[in-house]
Amino acid sequence: MHAPEPRLGRGLLSSIGGRPVLNPANLFRLLTEFILLLLGALLIVLALSGHARLPSHPEALAIAGVILLYLAARSWSRPDPKIPRAETHIRAGSLLIVGALILAMAIFSRRHSLVLLAIAGGVLVLRGIAGAALAWCERPPSR
Repeated sequence: MHAPEPRLGRGLLSSIGGRPVLNPANLFRLLTEFILLLLGALLIVLALSGHARLPSHPEALAIAGVILLYLAARSWSRPDPKIPRAETHIRAGSLLIVGALILAMAIFSRRHSLVLLAIAGGVLVLRGIAGAALAWCERPPSR
């Protein structure tokens, strides 16, 4: 008897615990959530170090906040049918909170803006962790 030939395309990430885990869509979602986690950590570090500078015209922050609020409303009103409902709520909720915080940064003083920036970073870190957990635990469709 000879050993079976290894199948191409079946690596460590294709099966964990006897079930397929990371198809390309889930892997991309994990990568996206990891990037958001890193962005949130960067915002926290910038806020805590005090090296973040507000733009001289707070209108840019207000516009960015309004855009994020619009994207949150759009995400809630037209959810992607391929994405679980819980993940849609996490995405839209985090966009809503971060958008409101950025909009508030345009209103408050620099000292308060750094606190708001740190909170926005914390929201993004939590979203990255929750989104990655949902993407990891989701079972891919059976073939």
